Amino acid sequence: MKDILLNFGSPKELEAKRIAEIKSLSYLERLERLMAIIEVSYTIKTAKIIQSKKR
Repeated sequence: MKDILLNFGSPKELEAKRIAEIKSLSYLERLERLMAIIEVSYTIKTAKIIQSKKR
């Protein structure tokens, strides 16, 4: 992957850059990103449940 750079600009410009980046990815790369988001979401969800059970 490329080095991560901070982007400064208007929200419309940043959104256009993200859309262009996603369109340039292959199907497999898009799927990998989606699976990573799902995994993080699940981890956060289960962490909140575990934390509330401790109290």
